Amino acid sequence: MRGASIYHFARGLAARNLFTTRDLIRFGWGQILFRISGLERHHHINAAREAALAFVAGHKVSDLVALCEEIYDETMADRIWEGARRLVRRHLDAGQRVWLVTATPVELADIIKRRLGLTGALGTVAESVDGVYTGRLVGDLLHGPAKAEAVRVLAEEEGLDLSRCTAYSDSYNDLPLLSLVGNPNAVNPDDELQRHAHAHGWPVHDFRKHRTALTVGLPSAVAGAVAGGVLVGVLRRRRRL
Repeated sequence: MRGASIYHFARGLAARNLFTTRDLIRFGWGQILFRISGLERHHHINAAREAALAFVAGHKVSDLVALCEEIYDETMADRIWEGARRLVRRHLDAGQRVWLVTATPVELADIIKRRLGLTGALGTVAESVDGVYTGRLVGDLLHGPAKAEAVRVLAEEEGLDLSRCTAYSDSYNDLPLLSLVGNPNAVNPDDELQRHAHAHGWPVHDFRKHRTALTVGLPSAVAGAVAGGVLVGVLRRRRRL
């Protein structure tokens, strides 16, 4: 997606007078720095998290889900890279399973999953009691090493052989996730990830320059995918009781 999903979500909330102009400016400044430096700063992620948690506290989960649906249609649907859509479709058409793994709220991640026809989605989980948000997280923000740990758990639950899985990301912060799988890929990478990918011979896909053709073929036995990563994984060859 062009820009961070949490920023586009904040824009949607601000348009509905549910988010302050100051909050939006802070998110916007983070986006400007990302575009200039190509780096996703951890303190920007933390600022987004704290502001979002403060907003959702006391609100109904059902209300936020409805807002997410509206905001996705208005500000996000047209920002997903067409090359990324084609890449996902190639995996799905080949009978492979694809998961989205992102720091964005799981409610929004689930909408993206449904709209793109993905197998599943993992996202940051905000605690709720009786259908109302408490303003606290369940576990960690799904960012950096936390993504890799979430994928390890997913692989165990789904019987995935991570050495035969494929992962895609644009951020050096996802290096723990990319290093976890047998087929790491960089997509529209920031500067640090691009250097790392070139140094290690990882495929690099750049949809920003209209490079619509994939540089490598799909792994032959892949049955799944992780993003923010995207993950594509292969079932372990084991008997199930």
